[in-house]
Amino acid sequence: MSLASLSALILSALSVTLPTFGWVVLGALLARLGWLSPGLIDGFSRLAFRTALPLLLALGAAGVNLGALGGATYLLAGVLATLVTLGGAWCWGRWRGLSLPDLGVFAQAAFRSNLAIVGIALCHAAFGESGLRLAALPVALLTALYNVLAVWLLQHTLGGDPSLRGVLRGLLRNPLLLGILVGLAVSLSGVSLPPLAATVEGLLSRGFLPLMLVAIGGSLRLSALRHAGRLTWEATLWRLLIGPALGVVIALLLGVRGEALGVLFLLLASPVAAASFVMVVALRGNGTLAANIIVLTTLLSALSITAGFALLALLGLVPA
Repeated sequence: MSLASLSALILSALSVTLPTFGWVVLGALLARLGWLSPGLIDGFSRLAFRTALPLLLALGAAGVNLGALGGATYLLAGVLATLVTLGGAWCWGRWRGLSLPDLGVFAQAAFRSNLAIVGIALCHAAFGESGLRLAALPVALLTALYNVLAVWLLQHTLGGDPSLRGVLRGLLRNPLLLGILVGLAVSLSGVSLPPLAATVEGLLSRGFLPLMLVAIGGSLRLSALRHAGRLTWEATLWRLLIGPALGVVIALLLGVRGEALGVLFLLLASPVAAASFVMVVALRGNGTLAANIIVLTTLLSALSITAGFALLALLGLVPA
């Protein structure tokens, strides 16, 4: 391959990551300049988590053709990749001799990516509206799976209620999952959404997503990395490299190629979800470790995703 072709591939990959992580950097700069206060970030994040994101996910799930689930092999690849990553991280943590509370935080970070904000934004940047449509199913399915696994894992390792009743209680309090369930119910009912729904979905994806990315950047605390230890770096390695690599290998073995593979990679390669920190703190776990992992994966994911997407394009597995 010529230098010009390689440069074009890298630029193509950067066109996916820069629009997304540029907003994160902007948020960090605004917070640094004092133009984005912690109170404003907190209020905006609460609004996003309780209202805007559930609505966006509900609209996406409502437009999903559930009859196509049987042929959506990339969904199976996403589920298998999540379970294999969690199992591998758990075994790694046990081999490392981690305490049970730290093992729960580590294992959650290994499999739980930021699907609903960073992942969706990356898919939209890479493939436009078709990327959003392709991402709707895995975001709905994996968000539910992530929450089931995270609630069970953290309650098991942090002394909560690991019973089925406890898991269900935790799930039913999650606005993102409730939004997805409402959307799927609409899809199953066969009711057609009014034209206004498409307008609202477009406004949320093009207007609100960048604001949420700015809030993520504004909430980053780089000073926390001074206390980042080996476990933080190991969790980052699992989240940004090992987990996505396992997902791509599993998808390739199942015959997934093209945009579906690109969407799956971008979703699985996203940094750790901020909601993971909230859940750890709520159960009185190691919040410092959880926060450090979020910051480090968010900072380094711009590089890992760009390199990974460029490599997939170089191999002809995703459209450049």
